[in-house]
Amino acid sequence: MALFSLLDVSHAFGGPPVLDHVNFQVDPGERVCLLGRNGAGKSTLMKLIAGEVKQDSGDIFRQPGAHFARLNQEIPADVDGTVLEIVTSGVRQAGAGLAVAHEEDWEIDLRLDRLIERLALPPDARFRELSGGMKRRTLLGRALAGQPDLLLLDEPTNHLDIASIEWLEEFLLTEKLSIFFVTHDRAFLRRLATRIVDLDRGRLANWACDYDTYLVRKQEVLEAEEKQIAAFNKKLAQEEAWIRQGVRAQRSRAQARIHALEKMRAEARARRARTGEATMKLADASRTGVKVVEVENASFAYTDGRPVIRDLTTTITRGEKIGIIGPNGAGKTTLIKLLLGQLKPTSGTVTHGTNLEVIYLDQLRAQIDDNKTVAENINDGADTVTIDGRSRHVISYLQDFLFAPDRARSPARVLSGGERNRLLLARLFTKPANVMVLDEPTNDLDVETLDLLEDLLVEFPGTLLLVSHDREFLDEVVTSTLVLEGDGRIGDYVGGYSDWLKQRVSAAAAKVADTRASEAPRASAAAASKPVRGRKLNNRETRELETLPATIEKLEQEQAALTTQLADPTFYQRDSAAAPSARARLAAIEAELAAAFARWEELETVRASG
Repeated sequence: MALFSLLDVSHAFGGPPVLDHVNFQVDPGERVCLLGRNGAGKSTLMKLIAGEVKQDSGDIFRQPGAHFARLNQEIPADVDGTVLEIVTSGVRQAGAGLAVAHEEDWEIDLRLDRLIERLALPPDARFRELSGGMKRRTLLGRALAGQPDLLLLDEPTNHLDIASIEWLEEFLLTEKLSIFFVTHDRAFLRRLATRIVDLDRGRLANWACDYDTYLVRKQEVLEAEEKQIAAFNKKLAQEEAWIRQGVRAQRSRAQARIHALEKMRAEARARRARTGEATMKLADASRTGVKVVEVENASFAYTDGRPVIRDLTTTITRGEKIGIIGPNGAGKTTLIKLLLGQLKPTSGTVTHGTNLEVIYLDQLRAQIDDNKTVAENINDGADTVTIDGRSRHVISYLQDFLFAPDRARSPARVLSGGERNRLLLARLFTKPANVMVLDEPTNDLDVETLDLLEDLLVEFPGTLLLVSHDREFLDEVVTSTLVLEGDGRIGDYVGGYSDWLKQRVSAAAAKVADTRASEAPRASAAAASKPVRGRKLNNRETRELETLPATIEKLEQEQAALTTQLADPTFYQRDSAAAPSARARLAAIEAELAAAFARWEELETVRASG
């Protein structure tokens, strides 16, 4: 039985309906991803499913006794208390329903303790003192405390670092929850979604395929729609020309043709044009010198003495696109400020090249004044902007970023997260720049705008510093990566996120090999120092010694294959459930190899003594 069903549901906010006679359902065990442009109505649909909003028409049927929990896109400002208190409040909210009514108090306490442990949360910590990522984990715990039959997630990866996103993926897969979620993170989508639905101009389309296949099929549908519209418009123009010439045909035939024309006119008026793509273009700036930033043994620590950056040496040259990766709170923003000269290193030097023109998109979007209109935010209230030496009206310029004239005149405070991001990009791109610093630019952007921003950054001739937790975005854009590895250490790697993963795994394997090589002589010496009876190997031991090299080689080959497999993001897309067993097997191989090497040394010593 479906968890919920929408039957001919419509909903509007005074303009075109965000849902137009929609029919849709989600079954138990599904993980359904909802895609759509910013402002298409994705959050509204989730609120309708959760019962927080009443539809204008149609029916919504929910499975009797089913409990739905929704994790909002933004962290609410009115939540306070300890982690345990907040997670427990989810049980109290669900207690009136059927989800946990049968549990005794001690059973609830035990279940919550296990849930908090699985979420890796500090139960006694105050919510307001937690990082953004830990706050989202706590709110997830509150949602899960009610044992929901369906979990509704709205942009769950926003403001999470990569480690937290990967943890969330693993958690949701392991718990085998039914999920209906909205996300802009394509790697998250690929790994989790069992089905994709697309909300476009009030209609929901179902795509029972993976994300890459969806992109191809969606494009084919849009191209077919364009051809159909072109043929319709051509026919309508012919009929309009006919009616203007005067009706000379037989009356009954003419009346039928007139009625058909009136129907075509009504259809044309009712047609909802698809929202166009944003048109982003950077204002040209003069070139920098070859060296943009040169860092020599730079360190930085705050007054408490905690090292944020330790002994960093790197050179950033013109045209490089550098990704910056690290956990929340590790010091990514501090690193950017150090590279830009906004902070002075406590030791070492940071030298800047010539002719730098920098634009900076901050993570908090603080450059937007909510008391001004969207248009007033672009150029300090001026009616025009100058792009590449050409003057344009602000309203016209904003249409390139998908702001309709009415929206451009609205206060900035009413904008959605994705619209705020587009507004800040529009504001920044009016300024000439040869160095661009973007701190989490992908938050809340729809997939189409993300693709466009990727193309713009790839073609940008200047230097880019990009802080992002979007793994696919990093892979598509950056040429090298600075990784904050803890204790102030910063690793410098060639390529994007996937390249860093491979290099990290290779480095770890090399370290294990070096450790094994250094320990082998000590193991041999220890074995040789043991008193060994003067005896020969028996037949079984001889055969065992002969087969050990092949056994070790086979284990090492399996170890290398598993290491490569676990470093490949596509492995989780193909078979996400196999990841835990693969990691367990990798750990077992380490133990088997250690035992095999020890046994080989032992048998070799016996043979030598005999």
